[in-house]
Amino acid sequence: MKQKEKYIVANWKMNNDFSDIPVFVKYLKKYAKNQDNLVVCVPSVMIKTFAEESKKTLVETGAQNCYFKDKGAFTGEISPNMVKSAGATYVIIGHSERRQIFGETNELINRKISACLTVGLKVIFCVGETLEEKSKYKSVLKKQLLEGLTAINDLSNVIVAYEPVWAIGTGKVATTADIEKVHLYIKDTVKENMGVDVPVLYGGSVKPLNSTEILALDSVDGVLIGGASLKAEDFVKIAESRG
Repeated sequence: MKQKEKYIVANWKMNNDFSDIPVFVKYLKKYAKNQDNLVVCVPSVMIKTFAEESKKTLVETGAQNCYFKDKGAFTGEISPNMVKSAGATYVIIGHSERRQIFGETNELINRKISACLTVGLKVIFCVGETLEEKSKYKSVLKKQLLEGLTAINDLSNVIVAYEPVWAIGTGKVATTADIEKVHLYIKDTVKENMGVDVPVLYGGSVKPLNSTEILALDSVDGVLIGGASLKAEDFVKIAESRG
């Protein structure tokens, strides 16, 4: 039986434009030898366009965030149903930028995860510690995991993404030993407390230059890519580094 391909997830953040979408997808169609488990998470206004443009490929579309309410007076927010009806199958929840810049709490993230799973979206649930928290990463990650997943009984559509916030834009580098140690801790924590295995992606400044080494680790089930996912050439190079 063929081993399942590791996930390659792009997070465009607040970058690129509608004109970039057909160029990006055309390159993927032509050069991505294996499109299994490729996901591109785009700004909410681009979800429908990206989903329609990529429908003749295996590449899936994701959102970068959503609210937990189905409808109502929540100006500027989008609901899980809106995300799904626009054509997305994945959604990132709890990204470090949402936590740090927008003040999202574990409780809010938990409500978002639950709402997304209810409508059938696959959730990429982000956890990670800052530089100040690095010495106590175990307690920080355990709190994020348990509070973020509380009362969620079915984790079959949940993927955890580990973001070492201390290694993003600081000049500090997460070694493969760091990654392996933390990924195993995350997997063990979820297994011990919830009785299931979850895939864990790595999301700390992944680039074509380091992706082969990172994806070769047994504890790494894929990568969540920021800046290096904005250009299709780099995204495909990372995807091809799965081996």
